[in-house]
Amino acid sequence: MTMKPTYDQAIRTEIRQRMSPPNRESVAEIARAIGITSQTLTNWWSQWQKQGQLVPATSKPPEQWNAADKLAAVIQAAGLSGVELGSFCRERGLYPKQRARWRQAAEDANVPSTPSMTDQRELQRKNQEQAREIRRLLRELEKKEKALPEALTLLMLSKKLDQLWPRNVESDGDLPKSVPSSSLSGDS
Repeated sequence: MTMKPTYDQAIRTEIRQRMSPPNRESVAEIARAIGITSQTLTNWWSQWQKQGQLVPATSKPPEQWNAADKLAAVIQAAGLSGVELGSFCRERGLYPKQRARWRQAAEDANVPSTPSMTDQRELQRKNQEQAREIRRLLRELEKKEKALPEALTLLMLSKKLDQLWPRNVESDGDLPKSVPSSSLSGDS
């Protein structure tokens, strides 16, 4: 049975620095150079990430880091000021403005957007207008629904009337041709 090799803290610190900006060496490069397996280095990297230490998983420049790495940089730099902040940024290849922009983005992402009083009044006015319009449309719909059966009845009666007495109107009057005009006058 083989025993796992143990590595002292100095080697781990050196590897973390090589993975971190500005060096940003890949796990494969470090594994070849030092002779530690890639899996061991990946495990260490995962542990450091879980502890909140900034070790980007990429060799990309800081603007192309993922959100988790950017947030980790913001959190680590939160307690620093002046010279310490400058040193922190230089070690990681960051500009203070980048870190400040990332911090603002993180703060903005966690703040609920509340409308101003003017916006709230405007929304309330629009809601009231929409409610009035809905009530108006509902009243109109009710009227039309009530009128629909009446219109249907009139249409049916009109068709029945057309079947009984066709609407062939003479040119000089309104009476149908089938009804003799003499029968209407009462002269028999």
